[in-house]
Amino acid sequence: MQISARNVFKGKITAVKVGAVNSEIDLATTSGDKIVAIVTNDSVKTLGLSVGMEATALIKASSVLVMTEGDGLKLSARNCLKGKIAKITEGPVSAEISIALPGGNTVHATITHDASVEMGLKVGSEATGVIKASSVIIAVNA
Repeated sequence: MQISARNVFKGKITAVKVGAVNSEIDLATTSGDKIVAIVTNDSVKTLGLSVGMEATALIKASSVLVMTEGDGLKLSARNCLKGKIAKITEGPVSAEISIALPGGNTVHATITHDASVEMGLKVGSEATGVIKASSVIIAVNA
């Protein structure tokens, strides 16, 4: 499978919490990160999602926010992946920020060039990739 999503996290499902319309899926990545996704109950059924199953979390870089001064903040976003900025690719309109996570994964974010400059982002600085659970797509092998 080829896909345009820059963020691909492989792992195993550790929890499936079923709600009235949607379910919350917890995925432990092979490098120790935790990703939470919200998917429809129909998707849980169609994909056969269950605890222990191998799955992949897919997240578009445009769905990732970059936070640098979030200690002590409480967010509704379920996914806060903290690491160090490994690479910044600046363009006239957008910038791609690559955050290296402690376990070896990298989370990529696409933000505006102005935001990158205003935040003073630098390679080696600490940063957190913030992702709402509803922005995560779960994929499984057929």
